Amino acid sequence: MIKTLMKSIREYKLPSILTIIFIMGEVIIEVIIPFITANLVNDIKYQAPIESVLSTGLWLVGLALISLCCGGIAAITCAKASAGFAKNLRGDMYERIQKYSFSNIDRFSSTSLVTRLTTDVTNVQMSYMMVIRTAIRSPMMFVFSIIMAYTMGGALATTFVVVVPVLIFGLFMIARKAMPAFRRVFKKYDKLNESIEENVRGMRVVKGFSREEFEKQKFSAASDDICRDFTKAERIVALNTPIMQFCMYFNTVGILFLGAFLVITSGGTKVDVGQISAMLTYGMQILMSLMMLSMIYVMITISVESMKRICEVLEEQPSLKNPENPVTEVKDGSIIFQNVSFKYSKKAKRNALENVNLDIESGMTVGVIGGTGSSKSSLVQLIPRLYDVTEGAVLVGGVDVREYDIESLRNSVAMVLQKNQLFSGTIKENLRWGNENATDEEIKYVCKLSQADEFIETFPDGYDTYIEQGGTNVSGGQKQRLCIARALLKNPKILILDDSTSAVDTKTDAFIRKGFKEFIPETTKIIIAQRIASVEDSDLIIVMDNGKISAMGSHKELLSSSEIYRDVYEQQRNGGEENE
Repeated sequence: MIKTLMKSIREYKLPSILTIIFIMGEVIIEVIIPFITANLVNDIKYQAPIESVLSTGLWLVGLALISLCCGGIAAITCAKASAGFAKNLRGDMYERIQKYSFSNIDRFSSTSLVTRLTTDVTNVQMSYMMVIRTAIRSPMMFVFSIIMAYTMGGALATTFVVVVPVLIFGLFMIARKAMPAFRRVFKKYDKLNESIEENVRGMRVVKGFSREEFEKQKFSAASDDICRDFTKAERIVALNTPIMQFCMYFNTVGILFLGAFLVITSGGTKVDVGQISAMLTYGMQILMSLMMLSMIYVMITISVESMKRICEVLEEQPSLKNPENPVTEVKDGSIIFQNVSFKYSKKAKRNALENVNLDIESGMTVGVIGGTGSSKSSLVQLIPRLYDVTEGAVLVGGVDVREYDIESLRNSVAMVLQKNQLFSGTIKENLRWGNENATDEEIKYVCKLSQADEFIETFPDGYDTYIEQGGTNVSGGQKQRLCIARALLKNPKILILDDSTSAVDTKTDAFIRKGFKEFIPETTKIIIAQRIASVEDSDLIIVMDNGKISAMGSHKELLSSSEIYRDVYEQQRNGGEENE
């Protein structure tokens, strides 16, 4: 896990190393200052010359300034290193996600990925900052202070023998008790974010069913659950302060009592005032170091869960990979399914597709009809290799799709999915996802084919109209037509419409299909639809049922040979007549 995360440090190794070096310098100087101060106190007590006192005082001022500079530089380099590390980590995760296939994405929810890219990365950033700064400073300060305390105090340092083990045990128990609560919190963050995302995305449905109060209660319950765990953990961690204060006061009283006793009994020969002063300072440094180490322990423990979640994303291997010598050119739009069976997961009990055999010539228009759950979408998702077949083979242009360069294959296949997605930006910017170099004339041409130009021209800004995130300022039918136009800009050899004209009226649907037949005759067109009218003039109609091809043929052939097709046709026709 550490090796995986370390790869994201890269160009920020130098600031990280410089932070450690300057922190070491700061600690060494801070440990020396009490030693010099103790000698200065003793010199003043024994009436040393003013020149000696001033000289020592200047040394102390100089060392304090150097320590301040070391700390300041370390703070700057530490901030640069930790922020840069977090930036690289987010970038590496985002790049990895872009390489995922659909099967990889199925393993993570979108809200979980957002939490990992934000909250989890922030936790790891904070831990890294503490590791290269505080985790170096505290152990060094602890060790050096112990050494100097025994060097200067001798018998006075025995107070640490009592205090340090008590503090270590107390802080360890606090961290141990707090850790489980912190671990639970991060899993609950995903549920909280999921609740927020669902509510925002489904705001119209929520308001349509007047479920605002229910959503508030659901969010409040998730938020309260996180609050309880955090409160429990923070209540435990808050015990750090009283334990620290007890040990600090006990140590102070112990040093003053024992020091005063040794000064009086030895007449200042064994211990002097300066040494007592230094011991108090070293005692504070030792105890503060231990307290900081306990906080580091808690913070790193919290971050371990975040580290694991980040590494899951970084170590997830894309299930689809290019072959060693990929084919980079798709000859035509012909499609062949050879004994294809497919399931979404190895653990799945049954196949989504079972023994599918299909031969589609280039330029054909193919309709796909079937009930909900009949695996219509599963069938077409194998063509651009969004998933790999479990058994058999899918050939495009006479070549197995697994032999193609993935990018080349997908550039030749345009899909308009069931859930249409537009992005924030102008209409032109959205359409140029299909071809970033498309001219205005090409954009207008594909919009005419998709029947999108008729409503675009009514907008005050025309093709420069700004589309809100998710396309919330256009209707469902308008969104579908824009997505079809975007797909056409790819000039694909295969065009797949996955129930993507369901929100347009039958007249517009007919115009779209007519445009396809007249202007892109060489493109293979696969139309998944619920309406018979959308596919009845297709060269071939496929009837899907329970993951298998139930029947194939023309509209007339299926009316006489397929009971499923005939039933759907009659229901829709009778429904249409009743509506009329």
